[in-house]
Amino acid sequence: MPIKLPSNLPAFDVLTREGVMVMGEGRASKQDIRPLRIGLLNLMPKKIQTETQFARLIGATPLQIEFSLIRMSEHETKNTAAEHMAEFYRPFQEVRDSGEKFDGLIITGAPIEHLDFDQVTYWDEIQQVFDWTQTHVHSTFGVCWGGMAMIYHFHGVQKHMLDHKAFGCFRQQNLQPASPYLRGFSDDCVIPVSRWTEMRQDEIDAADGLITLLGSDECGPCLVRDPAHRALYIFNHFEYDSDTLKQEYDRDVAADQPINVPMNYYPDDDPSNPPQNRWRSHAHLLYGNWINEIYQTTHYDMSKIGS
Repeated sequence: MPIKLPSNLPAFDVLTREGVMVMGEGRASKQDIRPLRIGLLNLMPKKIQTETQFARLIGATPLQIEFSLIRMSEHETKNTAAEHMAEFYRPFQEVRDSGEKFDGLIITGAPIEHLDFDQVTYWDEIQQVFDWTQTHVHSTFGVCWGGMAMIYHFHGVQKHMLDHKAFGCFRQQNLQPASPYLRGFSDDCVIPVSRWTEMRQDEIDAADGLITLLGSDECGPCLVRDPAHRALYIFNHFEYDSDTLKQEYDRDVAADQPINVPMNYYPDDDPSNPPQNRWRSHAHLLYGNWINEIYQTTHYDMSKIGS
């Protein structure tokens, strides 16, 4: 089954060209099934790039997905056209006030990790989002800063600044092979990392009920399960395109910002070589497993979600 997207959303044409199954509203309305409702709270500045990356991953399953784009209510983005935001995104306050529920919600990262959580301009509202997920979302997936913020909100686990950016492709150990979220995973996998902060394994271990699924000796915990809050937290970026790290590296070089060549990314660590994607298959596995777990456990009657 395909992912349901507005036919004029940029991701619709991109994913169609890639062979991802997509459908518009008209065709979807003729199918006598309940699609899974997946929301994306997009905190990244490049909204179109990010929504396409996540739509690609959740649209690769055999289930029909209804994809909803959500933004913070008061925060105005400077990197995406206002027309795009007005046409395709709804503010969180509108979603909350409507009373609607979701089978799944992805909360993205944000380029604000240098700030303490309470210094973030929308911190009060995103805490409302986290609490709202407990009554209106069946399963939540916090990504990078989004995951760090959730684990801090629910468990008080702090993020810590690094003295240099963790930047590149790092190998992660499969720590819980029996987890349904790691079904089909190898003993280890590679994932892109791009952050100035870290979570520490001993502090996660000290929190009640958290289970680390993927982790690395080089860059710490990667994927953490929080059963009590029906959530996953991932601190790295399976959703990245092949050239996303390259774009970040080229941007910082052009701005004369200090940046190391991303580790284990370019062949021979030479930025003149085109990067190779070595994480795509595990990315599809993880998000496919997440969607499958939602499908197996969510309520058919959406009014019962969060009850």
